[in-house]
Order: sequence, then C-alpha cells, then structure tokens
Amino acid sequence: MEQKKDTLLEIHDLSVSFRMYDQGLEQKDLRVISDLRLSIAPGEIVAVAGSSGSGKSLLASAILGILPENATVRGHLHYKGEELTREHQEYLRGREIALVPQSVAFLDPLMKVGKQVDGPGKKDFSSKEEKRKSLFKRLELPEKTAQLYPFQLSGGMARRVLVSTALLCEAELIIADEPTPGMSLEQALEALKMFRELANEGKAVLLITHDIDLAFEFADKVAVFYAGTTVETAPAADFLKGPEALRHPYSKALWRALPQNGFEPMEGFQPYAGNLPEGCLFAPRCPYKTRECEEKVPPVQEVRGGEVRCYHGA
Repeated sequence: MEQKKDTLLEIHDLSVSFRMYDQGLEQKDLRVISDLRLSIAPGEIVAVAGSSGSGKSLLASAILGILPENATVRGHLHYKGEELTREHQEYLRGREIALVPQSVAFLDPLMKVGKQVDGPGKKDFSSKEEKRKSLFKRLELPEKTAQLYPFQLSGGMARRVLVSTALLCEAELIIADEPTPGMSLEQALEALKMFRELANEGKAVLLITHDIDLAFEFADKVAVFYAGTTVETAPAADFLKGPEALRHPYSKALWRALPQNGFEPMEGFQPYAGNLPEGCLFAPRCPYKTRECEEKVPPVQEVRGGEVRCYHGA
C-alpha cells in the first residue's frame, strides 16, 4: 500500500485480537480492534476520542509494538512509508516515536525524576537540564521535583513529569495517552499548548484523550473510535461548529453528551469485544439503521472533507 508523501504514520485495516481461554481449556480469539484507519502528518495533532474500551490505548501499544505475547496484529502500519515490523518498532521507540503513557507506573521508582526526564547519556547534558527546568516551570513543577523519586510525587505531578519526558526528547511522533487527568485546567491547557508548539515545529502528535472539549481547541483532526474501529475522522473545527457539521450518528451523540452541550446521554451500550454485531458496530444503537447496516460492515467514505464509516453518513 502506497503511503502519501506528506504522511508520517499511516494505518489501514488494523485489527488486534487476543488469544483467551474460554470455558474450560478452550481458547478463542477476542477481537478488540477491527478495520481501524488513521493517518497523521508532520505538523498535525490528531486527537483520538471515544468511550472507554473503544481501543484508543491499544492503538498506541500496537504502533509501538508493546502488546502482550497473546496479541495478534494484522493490517497495515507504516511509518515514513516503511512497514512497522517488530524490529523497526523496537528501534524507533524512544528515538523517533515517544510515548506519554497513561499510567504513572511507567516511571522508574528507583530513579530520581530529573534523570528520567533528561534521559541517558552525558552528551548535551547542560542543554537538556536547562530545557527540563523550563518545561518544569511551564508545567508548574517546583525546581526540587528533579531531586524527588516518583513515590514522592502527587498523581498530577507524576503525569506532568511524563509529559516533560516526551517533550524533551527529539521524537518526530509523540503519542500522548491521556496526558491531562490529574492536572488543573490551567496545567492541562499549558500541556496541550506545548504539544501544539511541537506540532507547529513539524512534529506529529497523536493525542488520546477523554478531555475532548479541550482537544478541539488544539487539534487539527479528531478521529472518533467506537468498539475498536474508526467511525469518523473530521477537522477539529467541525466539532466546534456542532452536530450538524459532523457525519456519523455516534460523533453527534458524543458531541451532545458533553457537559457544555446538554450532557445528553445515549441509550444502549458499546458492544463487548466478545459479542460484536455482524454489520455496523454502531447499528444496535443507531436511530437510522437499515437491514444493510445490520448485515454488512459499511465502507469508509469521504464526505465533506472528512471520512466516515456509515451508509447514511452525510
């Protein structure tokens, strides 16, 4: 599959399944991501939105090649036009692709925070130290934070340290997995502003977040996930305009569920990975479903400058 020249990361038809034990000693494959599609170019922030269990964090692990041994990955993952094999992923991790992990447990409990943020090696140490001090100041981390161990940090402080670690490296693609929980609004906005500055310098940022109302202000595109697949990718500006600018019924429902938009709940639940419907994964909850929706998975269509996986997307 040929990758567009201006695309850094290209993902098509990605599926991830886990070999699990069922009743007794029988094994089965649990499909948690299916037909997922995403692309990101240098200079872009792509926000990934969706409810818990929709596959957002698993996507990050699939890109980095850090899924457990019982996982099977199929599909097309290309970075700079080159296939992301396990060996290539291992080489890129921490060099060209950096992760801001969701869990603060990624911090080494036996190493002081400053050394973890600065990274290995003595080359350009003074430059790294000055940049780290500047980052800490912007994220409202006291200067003494560098001399602390992770157990001495609050949850919000630890998350800001993780953000600093990714911002200090020279990676071209930063995957930020829920980077803002535990931060004050001002701290979260500052962190997102820093990601925006990196993108403006030509880096690419994949922002996985539940704080989508904040992400709309900083992202270029928003990819909406549902039950392990991409149902819509649209310019972030469309989410600021309102549901009439969106294409998929779930994206519109997600918009209406935001507190500032009425906090309107939607009936039904996201399907469990072990019991997915045959056709469109959203069909059981969709007010516009037809027999075709229930029988066949809809293809991705280009509609009004975005992409939507829906027979009735408009």
